[in-house]
Amino acid sequence: MSPKIEDSALTHMARKTDDNPQMLYEDVDEQEFQAKASKYLLNYGTQFNRDVICASKGLYVYTASGHKVLDFTSGQMSCLLGHGHPEIVQTIADHAVSLDHLFSGMVSPPVINLGERLCNLLPAGLDKAFFLSTGGESNEAAIKMAKVYTGKFEIVGLGASWHGVTAQALGAQYHFGRKGQGPLMPGMLMLPPPNAYRSIFRHSDGSYDWKAELDYGWRMIDMQSCGSLAACIVECIQSSGGMHVLPVGYLAALKHECTKRGMLLIVDEAQTGVGRCGDLMAINHEGVVPDILTLSKTLGNGLPLSAVVSSAEIGRVCAERDYCFYTTHVNDPLPAAVGDKVLEIVMRDGLVDHSRAMGEILHSRLNALKEKYGCIGDVRGRGLMAGIEIVESRETKTPALALGKAIGNRAYDLGLWANLSSHPSFGGVFRIAPPITITEDLLLSGLRILEEAFASTPGTLGV
Repeated sequence: MSPKIEDSALTHMARKTDDNPQMLYEDVDEQEFQAKASKYLLNYGTQFNRDVICASKGLYVYTASGHKVLDFTSGQMSCLLGHGHPEIVQTIADHAVSLDHLFSGMVSPPVINLGERLCNLLPAGLDKAFFLSTGGESNEAAIKMAKVYTGKFEIVGLGASWHGVTAQALGAQYHFGRKGQGPLMPGMLMLPPPNAYRSIFRHSDGSYDWKAELDYGWRMIDMQSCGSLAACIVECIQSSGGMHVLPVGYLAALKHECTKRGMLLIVDEAQTGVGRCGDLMAINHEGVVPDILTLSKTLGNGLPLSAVVSSAEIGRVCAERDYCFYTTHVNDPLPAAVGDKVLEIVMRDGLVDHSRAMGEILHSRLNALKEKYGCIGDVRGRGLMAGIEIVESRETKTPALALGKAIGNRAYDLGLWANLSSHPSFGGVFRIAPPITITEDLLLSGLRILEEAFASTPGTLGV
């Protein structure tokens, strides 16, 4: 661990999380609040956790009953620097007082500063940005930009993808949320999901043949297309789809296929961006530069902030063709100031290298856990982003949803929150993505809790 990390305010904050924070909501009757939640809150596609969360601090969340839980998912994969980071809190307070929200046609120093810092950190060809609120919104804007720039309308997505719930983002999403609403956007086409663990495309030695699968997928796309292919949108790690990492060479091959067809490549780095995977951006891992990059989640450290970044040339053409994505909160100064501070902290404190080093420990320990428990079919990911797939047996690879839930519940009772993706479309996969400020001691502490959960849950098939 570098001296810069050791001495930073970030690590200081992480160390202080052993102290119970001041509860913002004290004396909460959990049963009463759960009853009110059931009565007054609409369902939006998930079941609420059984506890009411009344505080968050550093790398922990606290329930109304005082249960302290180490947060191994950074909230919704977003609190990159942990909860209540003091510099983020100060930035929010300063801008809430003096520069919070403006007319959407006005521009302010935080927005200009964020644009400058972000674009200077990205490869050439990602030259200009604008800022929105959510990942789905940024993907919606990127898809519209691709359509306006190319003059075409067909969009290619990958199976098991997740890009948001707005119309065009949802149309390019092949994981969940497509049913029950009638026709989706026209011209939406799908490539096979790059699932190295389960794909039927195999070399003679049994290894994953992603190239044959991708070539097959493009042949299917070309047969379906009406000749109006505008863009392909992709995640470098399909988190919601089960933490599947694109194989080495896949992104470059995808860019090549898009270029051949006069399409743009959009990369969605909602979860992988800003140091999470051991590179500043996941695209840096293999040096592939997309035509449009979208960011969200990690950029705002949990605040609603997203970005659309593209080339000066694409921006020029779209402006000439009256591209419009004018929203109430486009380029708002307060969240932009937070995003600028997040990038400043990540670069100043060497958190990209730290994430890579902690990721090596994480994956080493998870693979060691796999050697001990036969219910772990696969461990995958990169940096501080990992997936553990729970199966009934390694031979059949049948998802073990009930067992995964039991392990997750046990870990939670022991003081660790690791999200179990339980939708049948991707089976029982634990998604692990702690804040990248996590210390080695806290990382190992969380992993010990996870191992205890496996050891004390019946049916984990100890080897």
